[in-house]
Amino acid sequence: MKYLKVIAFTHKQIELKELGRLVICQENLTDKLHEVKARFGIDEIFYLATCNRVEFVMITPQIVDREFAHAFIEAMGIGLCPHATSVFVDSAAIYEAQEAMTHLLRTSCSLESLIVGEKEILAQLRKAYEDAREVGLTSDKMRMIMDCVVKTAKEVYTHTNISKNPISVVSLAYRKLKDLKLCSNARVLIIGAGETNRNLSKYLQKHKFSNFSVFNRTLSKAQQLAEDLKGEAFTLEGLQTFDKGFDAIITCTSATEPIITPELYTKLLNAETGKKTIVDLAVPNDTAPEVLEQFDVNFIEVHSLNEVAKKNLQERYQELVHAEAIIDQNISEFLVMLKQRKIELAMRQVPEKIKEIRNNAVNTVFAEEVQGMDKESREILEKVINYMEKKYISVPMIMAKDILINN
Repeated sequence: MKYLKVIAFTHKQIELKELGRLVICQENLTDKLHEVKARFGIDEIFYLATCNRVEFVMITPQIVDREFAHAFIEAMGIGLCPHATSVFVDSAAIYEAQEAMTHLLRTSCSLESLIVGEKEILAQLRKAYEDAREVGLTSDKMRMIMDCVVKTAKEVYTHTNISKNPISVVSLAYRKLKDLKLCSNARVLIIGAGETNRNLSKYLQKHKFSNFSVFNRTLSKAQQLAEDLKGEAFTLEGLQTFDKGFDAIITCTSATEPIITPELYTKLLNAETGKKTIVDLAVPNDTAPEVLEQFDVNFIEVHSLNEVAKKNLQERYQELVHAEAIIDQNISEFLVMLKQRKIELAMRQVPEKIKEIRNNAVNTVFAEEVQGMDKESREILEKVINYMEKKYISVPMIMAKDILINN
């Protein structure tokens, strides 16, 4: 576990609006991670970005300190100036070894989230890892860590009330939207067909909203969500020619630059003058600041949900104690399992070595004696050797694991 390192930029140290500047475009993310993996001597790595955190989780023998983090972020080519890079790195939380493991477990259980008790973070963490695994960025050590992460989170959500009457960024956004009292046939434009927008759409559909137009970079995903909502599907480019007007925009994409510019917003208004609503849950925001300066808009964003999040944390304080006890227990178990795994890896060569000794004994050291035996005696000797060979492979493994567990 000593090689587990995490560089974390979160809502605890950095303003959410600023945090968006660290988000990496998904299109060339894999190539960038492979490049830094080779350049910095990193064995395994994955990247996690949510509405309130950007993190790099890695397995590496390198010393990961502020100097390393600065060089690493520069190499990722995020596009920050040197001063901004220094400011972000100074605000980063850097974890290693057991502290890093504790951080990952707390993150998966939502204890580090803006909204304690929301379950979306576990799915986001798993997806980030799976995406990296599929392109060869992770291997055995990260697999074991993520198995423990998922197991722990499930136990916390099952055996505590931390997610009872669950509150999430999505549910809080819907509450604010509901307060605006939009009519159920309001024209809703959904930009982005990812998990956040799908979840918010379910709230809207449940409360009888029915007039949806879905826009997404990949048309097939827009069509899938539109089919669920009984709405229309378009590519992102379709926003430029959409002329049916709107009452509310719900947007959450992984774009690194604003999608809703003053020019696009003017086109979407289609000469209407009434006050509209934008729910922007993207980090960085999909809405350009100029839109809010030039137009009268009800604007709901992640940053505005902070006060509700603080109240939520106070209400769930007792459950945090129970959750942390589960985390401590899982870390203790993981440490034992990690030692067992080291023994398994170290003893992989034992079977081959024993076969070499056996062959050398039969074919060289005692070759004349063996050849002098009759057929029945050789068969009995073969059975005895086979039996002892199996025991010599299994007994040391069992004894080593037993010593670890008892100690």
